[in-house]
Amino acid sequence: MTREAMWQRLGEEDLDVLVIGGGINGAGIARDAALRGLKVGLVEARDLAYGTSSRSSKLVHGGLRYLEMLEFSLVFEAVSERRILMDIAPHLVHPLGFLFPVYRGSRRNLTVIKTGLWLYEGLSLFRSPQRHRRLRPRDVAEEEPALTTEGLKGAPLYYDCSTDDARLTLETALDAALEGATIATWAKAVSFLKEETTGRVEGAVVKCGLTGALKEVRATVVINATGPWTDRVRAMSREPAEPLLRPTKGIHIVVRREVLPVHNAVVCFHPADDRVLFAIPWGDHTYLGTTDTDYDGDPGQVYAEAEDVDYLISAANQYFPGHQLQAEDVICTWAGLRPLIAEGGDASESQVSREHQIIVSADGLITIAGGKLTTYRKMSAEVMDTAVKLLRLAEKLPKGLKDAHTDERPLPGAQNWPDEEGDETVVQILEKRVVELSQGHLDEDDATYLVYTYGVRATEIAERVAAQPELGEPIVEGYPELMVQVDWSVFEELAATVTDILVQRTQIYYRAHDQGLAAAEIVADRMAELLGWDDETRAGHVARYVHDVELSREWKKRYDEVTASS
Repeated sequence: MTREAMWQRLGEEDLDVLVIGGGINGAGIARDAALRGLKVGLVEARDLAYGTSSRSSKLVHGGLRYLEMLEFSLVFEAVSERRILMDIAPHLVHPLGFLFPVYRGSRRNLTVIKTGLWLYEGLSLFRSPQRHRRLRPRDVAEEEPALTTEGLKGAPLYYDCSTDDARLTLETALDAALEGATIATWAKAVSFLKEETTGRVEGAVVKCGLTGALKEVRATVVINATGPWTDRVRAMSREPAEPLLRPTKGIHIVVRREVLPVHNAVVCFHPADDRVLFAIPWGDHTYLGTTDTDYDGDPGQVYAEAEDVDYLISAANQYFPGHQLQAEDVICTWAGLRPLIAEGGDASESQVSREHQIIVSADGLITIAGGKLTTYRKMSAEVMDTAVKLLRLAEKLPKGLKDAHTDERPLPGAQNWPDEEGDETVVQILEKRVVELSQGHLDEDDATYLVYTYGVRATEIAERVAAQPELGEPIVEGYPELMVQVDWSVFEELAATVTDILVQRTQIYYRAHDQGLAAAEIVADRMAELLGWDDETRAGHVARYVHDVELSREWKKRYDEVTASS
């Protein structure tokens, strides 16, 4: 399942459904369509999860704060979907404690919060990962020693989930491909094909981002699932209308765990504007986020600015006074755009609803906008229900249409999940298999990392290492990523560039002290060998990755200028 094979297949036959956009919504729609038995293609201008879907807060959660906005239906939907994602992707969606400290002078009363948490768990039908509990100040000091207890009245501890957002998107798309969908990355829809007499959209002209080649892809129904690019794609369909979106930017910063040690996701309220922030444990690292500011620039060039980093550091230093952060502690930043629905009025960025909308244009283009990572599966089903209606109206609905059952079918890494009680027991079983299948070339730490990344498919990776032991070597010494992941990404996960592997297939970009600049050369050498790149092509892919890293470091320029002038 290589990217090149998918590109070659694209356009060979007319489709029932063409999805534009390879984020979590686009991947979810393609999966739902394929599981219904439809002929479906997905085109993505860059890589899967390139935009918002790899630059979120990496949480699968019900959105406790939405209760404060009285958005009960959104919370109910989200906590229900959280349970489903834990079932269909247990290797990617993990319970995480959220500590909610309440201090003197806070407008949030402990009793009110406790009532809200009972409502939160009630909306989940009491199927939260664990029941919440209230901690006294001395309990908080034991649970989170770095957190200030000055003026602390107490802290409820409740549970939601964390995830690897990029891999959740990837596996959703891969499952669609396993059901026959064509998933074409680095394939940009540049214009629409329209029926001459009716003007209805009936496909798209697609340009290969690697060669410049053009293809016509015809489909009965076309779906715009491009997140922050939504209005740009809608403008291809008809004369530009009022913008549908109000994009807001959210940034995160990453520091080493020893610089800011937390054991749970600590819920903070920024002292300047009372916006919700999180300090989240992430293995050997901690990340903080997020901001929420209006953005009207190019979605492909969004990055953290110095003011954004300052904003997060100042909040962290108030909540964790014994672990004062400095700019030089920041290893990495990432920035993403929330494709929120423009509602008019003077609502602040954080008050804009996270609900979604499905719009059908006069020319038949279906657009999905808004929503949350957590509810992508349900949104995808709603979009496909709309698509099926259009197929029926066009009298092109295939016979034998099936129910998708996307709430029951595991993602690829969880298919044939061992039938044992408790995820920890299952992981131990899989770890043992991985070590055995690798014939001892992988150790227990390697196995743990691979299982939590690939689930049951870690066993297939172990077999590759057994056949080629050199693939069991780390990409970068001191980090868990292995050379076998380069091969696996290319042959099984549609990776076509160095950035695809270092940002979306692994987390080297986020965690390595140099953000993977050294790894880029190593990965490029291996990809050149696998894909037959010449020296110029190889150098171009490395340069593209260097640009991506430089963009994430754009915020440092102001700090450097200030330092140089002082």
